[in-house]
Amino acid sequence: MSERSIIHLNVADFAVAVERVVDVRLRRRPVIIAPEAAVRAAVYDMSEEAYQSGVRKNMPLGRALRYCRGAVVLPPHPDRYERAMARLLKLACPYSPLIEVTDYNGHLFVDTTGTGRLFGPPPDVAWRIRKAIRADLGFDPIWSVATNKLVAKVATRVVKPTGEYIVDAGEEAMFLAPLPVDLIPGLELDDLKRLRDFNLTRTGEVAILSLLQLDVMFGKRSQYIYEAVRGIDLSPVFTASQKQPVLRADHTFGNDTNDVASVCAVLYRLAEQIGADLRRRRLATRRLGLVVDYSDGKRTIRQARVYPATAHDNGLFAAAQKVLMHAWTRRIRIRHLRLMCDRLTFPPAQQELFADTESRRQRHDGLMVALDAIRHRFGFGAIQVGRTLSASPI
Repeated sequence: MSERSIIHLNVADFAVAVERVVDVRLRRRPVIIAPEAAVRAAVYDMSEEAYQSGVRKNMPLGRALRYCRGAVVLPPHPDRYERAMARLLKLACPYSPLIEVTDYNGHLFVDTTGTGRLFGPPPDVAWRIRKAIRADLGFDPIWSVATNKLVAKVATRVVKPTGEYIVDAGEEAMFLAPLPVDLIPGLELDDLKRLRDFNLTRTGEVAILSLLQLDVMFGKRSQYIYEAVRGIDLSPVFTASQKQPVLRADHTFGNDTNDVASVCAVLYRLAEQIGADLRRRRLATRRLGLVVDYSDGKRTIRQARVYPATAHDNGLFAAAQKVLMHAWTRRIRIRHLRLMCDRLTFPPAQQELFADTESRRQRHDGLMVALDAIRHRFGFGAIQVGRTLSASPI
């Protein structure tokens, strides 16, 4: 069987890149994308200039402006970004039926395995797609070629904000060895903390460890970490027309209700189920949806973007509560709830900017690991969060 050839295309700072095409005066100026009029506005995206000044995604806008005083602040335009992504996909489609849009934020995986006789070597295809994107949209995407999605994604992270990188077959582990472990997709903050506790900061240092040694440190996650630090990733590239997986959790109330405490208790239980499923798949969600069925047969559906992508129960519940506020607009009793998550991706591996935030995140990560272990051994109902006690069994 021939080696796979996966191209990863990444338009760095995608939202800013789109805005700079719309208004060329923004080029080479620090730009922050954020809903300026919103209460507690947070950074949606930022240019490389703002990043170098210390601005990070999801940072409070006020703090970001203190770090980068001369930045231009623009509101997000999701419709523009969706149209740009659709155009990126259209430009790449002639070269392969296997194209995966990972997060609708300027990233594409293109599987060119077996297309050499039609279009030439994968680097030539990547260069051709980049040329078409530059001519059509004015973007200058980073690109990489590797034998799998994980290594290709890391390669574009290495050369960001501009450049290209080719990792030949058999060189995956050698390529990853000198890199910081926080560049490896799928490693969560709790994993990184545990590695730091053992003074393991480089991927090659972790790759020296055997599966048995990693099992002592990480338990169920040891297999994934063992493969990831060696550049092993068998996950397929989805076809352009293939639907991404959608995770669902449902609850039908025994007695229709409009009691806020009961509804929120059930909602948290659904978030726990989705979170456990996400963690088993080693994924996080970028979008959450809620279906509310009323006793009179009416149905309301609402959804919202989740940033940063999460697989944690509390983060999912907080996002679900916000969606519930928009979906629950009637005084009629609720009969059924369905929580849905899609746009699944690798969990974010970047470390927190502030120590107190990182400490809270690490404690919560540890709690999630403990809850998953107890439920895996004794069943999902073996341990419950207090807020779910008013919910009827699911």
